[in-house]
Amino acid sequence: MKLSTNLRAAALAVGFGLATASAFAADITGAGSTFAYPILSKWSEAYKKETNNGLNYQSIGSGGGIKQIEAKTVTFGASDAPLKAEDLAKNGLAQFPFIMGGIVAVVNLDGIKPGELVIDGPALANIYLGNIKKWDDAAIAKLNPGVKLPSTDIVVVHRSDGSGTTFNFADYLAKVSPEWKSKVGVDTSVEWPVGIGAKGNEGVSGSIAQTKGSIGYVEYAYATQNKLTYMDMINHDGKKVEPTIPAFQAAAANADWAKAPGFYVILTDQPGATSWPLTASTFILMQKQPQDKAASAEAIKFFGWGFEKGAKLAEELYYIPMPASTVELIKKTWAEIK
Repeated sequence: MKLSTNLRAAALAVGFGLATASAFAADITGAGSTFAYPILSKWSEAYKKETNNGLNYQSIGSGGGIKQIEAKTVTFGASDAPLKAEDLAKNGLAQFPFIMGGIVAVVNLDGIKPGELVIDGPALANIYLGNIKKWDDAAIAKLNPGVKLPSTDIVVVHRSDGSGTTFNFADYLAKVSPEWKSKVGVDTSVEWPVGIGAKGNEGVSGSIAQTKGSIGYVEYAYATQNKLTYMDMINHDGKKVEPTIPAFQAAAANADWAKAPGFYVILTDQPGATSWPLTASTFILMQKQPQDKAASAEAIKFFGWGFEKGAKLAEELYYIPMPASTVELIKKTWAEIK
């Protein structure tokens, strides 16, 4: 089965590997980030083959994942918007990053190939503010000399659910646009000035594929697997960059995980000539005093396996594995989960 089929099926609530888990294994349940769904799906499939232990994960968005782990209804929540130290303490949670990747702006324009168009932060913010309404607007044309842009309306697509992808996208726009920062701000859910909403990275991918003249933002694996047309970007240093593993790695290299309480690090708009400006991390949230200790222990084994053996699978989907030094820091925090 192709991953794109899985992604569309995940738009509501997707479980994988839960029916045939070993009778002796604890039932691992998770919910949240759609950004991380492709790699969690791949890891789960490989982990089950090796251990016969399954994972039931609901791809419902980071906001839903946070709510479910706070309500203690899942073994772990996954969020692309990290919680601050005070929020972790208030809810008795441990938090650690498990993967990094890129967010891309995707479009549906006839005759335009992936990477043929380039966008910068201010223009992207003005599209989502509703200030730029046509594809042949002067701001877009200036960035794309020689490209024939249609004089058609821009159809803006955004997330309708609580989303860590939205959190990182809005965080980036707030860093490059004072108007966005003052009028819209940064959160997992924002009051969108314009556009139509879709649920999950899956829903946005589907809307873009079906809507001529549209623009949206998705995790890079969704763009590649659904054959969407992504845009190159002008980064923090004013350089044109393509969404590639080296570009994501360049941005991720600036993360100082050791000095960040609760691993609270945001990777958008990082400096560096080769850094991709919309790079993000997914964080795992677990109860420090879980009700189902066996399931929590099994979840830790799963992520330990992913750190040790899942790097190649991650890179195949254009994710960036966590550095070995960071993994060692993460493993120390697992002692808090008892």
